[in-house]
Amino acid sequence: MSPASSLQRPASSCDRFGFLDDFAVREMRRGMLKALAIPGYQVPYASREMPIARGFGTGGMQLTLALAVPQDRLKVIDQGADDSVNAVNLRRFITASCPGLATTTRTAEATLIQTRHRVPERQLAPGQMMIYQVPYPDPLQIVEPSEAKRRRCHAHGDYARLWVKLYEDVVRFREVSISNRYPARVAGRYIIDPSPIPRWDLPKLHCSPVAHLFGAGREKKLYAVPPFTEVVPLAFDDIPFAVEGFRATDCSRHACATCGATDTFLDEIPQVGAPPRWLCNDQDRCAERQGYPDGA
Repeated sequence: MSPASSLQRPASSCDRFGFLDDFAVREMRRGMLKALAIPGYQVPYASREMPIARGFGTGGMQLTLALAVPQDRLKVIDQGADDSVNAVNLRRFITASCPGLATTTRTAEATLIQTRHRVPERQLAPGQMMIYQVPYPDPLQIVEPSEAKRRRCHAHGDYARLWVKLYEDVVRFREVSISNRYPARVAGRYIIDPSPIPRWDLPKLHCSPVAHLFGAGREKKLYAVPPFTEVVPLAFDDIPFAVEGFRATDCSRHACATCGATDTFLDEIPQVGAPPRWLCNDQDRCAERQGYPDGA
């Protein structure tokens, strides 16, 4: 699948379908095409003023508004939940800006999935798009404060300081302690910050059948992972990359208290005077396993 084919979307039947003007939509779509053509490359763009402060998901929201057409069906999730304050308000604003745009809480029905820090547990299908809210787009930011120097490092493929950071973690903790924003190399070239998704979700980007688009409104950068592209987490030969285990004291894996799943990312829910409960972080996947009870 070519980068261009993954972004072939019908033109809007309305003038200015969405909050952005036509010029902004064209600019952002061109930027996304460039990002898909050069996997992992950070494409600068003119981030627009939005009715919410930068840092509250404006980058992902601008990508969604630039891509949305009346035929789409939108799903917005925040840490796996469809009913959190962040998800509800972003969904409300996008649908108010795009009259007639349908929404859904079911991953299988969505064509656009805007997310804050989770990848759905359900296998994604061609024709869908993942759009990420990104606070910090550059993985080198934790080791190099100068943007000019970071650009040179990316241009030369010089990620030595990032490797040193991982090595220092191993020396200090005997493992890489990065729990989210785990750096990964895309298509054998650029290293990206995959947004603050947990390590559990990072393998889902590897050879995924859908396009993954990342927007940072405050930093005015966007980048992408095209469909069926190699995404490899940084790791040493003798210390392989590992996801969260959710192991109990007897080394068995915790299960969701609602659906019984043991193969999903779990949240630990404290209880007063009782052991903590473990629940699926992805509400839709949990409800799907239960056959969508109560009309969910």
